Amino acid sequence: MKAIFKTRLFVMLSLLLITSSLVLAQSDKKALELKKLETAVTMAKTKVALNQKKMDVADSLITVGASMVAESKAEAKTISTERQKLDKDFATAQKSATKLSNSKDKDEAVKAKGSLKTISVKYRTDSKSLDIRLTAVTKKSTSGEASITRGKSGKASAKNALKGANEKFG
Repeated sequence: MKAIFKTRLFVMLSLLLITSSLVLAQSDKKALELKKLETAVTMAKTKVALNQKKMDVADSLITVGASMVAESKAEAKTISTERQKLDKDFATAQKSATKLSNSKDKDEAVKAKGSLKTISVKYRTDSKSLDIRLTAVTKKSTSGEASITRGKSGKASAKNALKGANEKFG
């Protein structure tokens, strides 16, 4: 009887140890799988945050580019107005100086020709100044348009990457 009892006890303890080790192995397997899933979720969250930041940068590029283009258009309009005024003033001054240079009084004609040269030099200087300003404005506009293009391109790629990261995330 004692032998049977010892044998049964031995078998029971063996079964208990085997089943507990199987349960532990399964729980370790589940814990490992859970850890793997948590890591995947963390990576997806990180990608979402990174792509969101890229979209914010792209949006700011578009905004800055649009403001640069708007400023350059306004400045170009101002330069155009100044150019028209300069041309009109030059034409008026040149006309009156030309009339005086055709005068019969030699002293007055010589002074008028000198004045005509001075008016011409001032016109060319002012015109060149306006041309330089217009070149700077054109460069600013081109830079703004390039920023808009870069922003749209970056936004599209970040949007696609964000879409992929969101699909992985859930």
